[in-house]
Amino acid sequence: MTTALYHDERCFWHSAGEHVLILPVGPWLQPVASGGHAESPESKRRLRNLVEVSGLLDRLDQRRAEPAGREDLLRIHPAAYLDRFKALSDAGGGEIGHEARFSAGGYEIAALSAGLAVQALRDVWQRRVDNAYVLSRPPGHHCLPDAGMGFCLLANIPVALEALRAAHGPLRAAVVDWDVHHGNGTEAIYLDRADTLTISLHQEACFPTDTGQASQRGRRAGLGANLNVPLLPGGGHQAYLDAMDLLVLPALREFRPEIIVIACGLDANAMDPLARMQAHSGTFAEMTRRMKALAAEICGGRLVAVHEGGYSEAVVPFCGLAVIEALAGQRTPVIDPFVAFIEAQQPAADFVAFQRARLEAQAKAVFG
Repeated sequence: MTTALYHDERCFWHSAGEHVLILPVGPWLQPVASGGHAESPESKRRLRNLVEVSGLLDRLDQRRAEPAGREDLLRIHPAAYLDRFKALSDAGGGEIGHEARFSAGGYEIAALSAGLAVQALRDVWQRRVDNAYVLSRPPGHHCLPDAGMGFCLLANIPVALEALRAAHGPLRAAVVDWDVHHGNGTEAIYLDRADTLTISLHQEACFPTDTGQASQRGRRAGLGANLNVPLLPGGGHQAYLDAMDLLVLPALREFRPEIIVIACGLDANAMDPLARMQAHSGTFAEMTRRMKALAAEICGGRLVAVHEGGYSEAVVPFCGLAVIEALAGQRTPVIDPFVAFIEAQQPAADFVAFQRARLEAQAKAVFG
């Protein structure tokens, strides 16, 4: 089996600007000691470094890509948005939407991030590699067609899917987003379409606070092709596995996509500064194993994971390594030093049962 890792050092050179994590800057807030933005390159760079020092990098097919071209971007984003983004980028940077800041050259780096996803989907579809992990930055799952949002500047996964369709014709695809924040951008792009199943597992009302409700199942032709699985804060490891078994995997089997893309945010980890879930590296490993087995069952193994959020510089590398190990079917000697501590903090049995009952009720409503 060949697992490819797509990355480019230039993606780590994107700057989201100094913003004291996501705290408002104002006269009554003393700046935190760490200074910069939560969406820094370090969690991603440290993930890549851990993959290397673990020995796994030598067993992966390392690949790069060209930036997504304007033709690819225009399938998702209107020309006015791209022109404004490029002009701001050339002028030294700015803000292209809510919590969507960037510095000079941000347009080119965002196009590169999208281009890595485009190439990965193309290579997996054409069976040049079996599966892939795209270590791209900036992320994409909050980006709307005409506005950036939540650190996302271009809709990386939709850009890649539509480039694949342009080259190979109509196809059924599924996006499974386990970033801790709702994948509202991807949902908005495909809400009216029946050819793309969008699934989002996320902490309920985390970000954006007004999207991600279980009642949103799609619209018009896309009715039934959107599935939101909001999880209670603190749900932990078992909540994610229950959500996979009760909702995600059955929905994928019913839809039968020809390719599956994971929006692989790693910010459900227990130490992430921007969420309050209790997942650990073993959670991500087990979810990936389930996804890999299902992809082998229903779509010839065509599976691509595209990096999204994850802001704990210490914990994210272990979660990402666990995903890539599972994709590659390899185990490295790395031992995650955080697992035992996080496992000891998992919610009590009655909370786990309460969360599972919510998921069972949602599954009954979805599948009957």
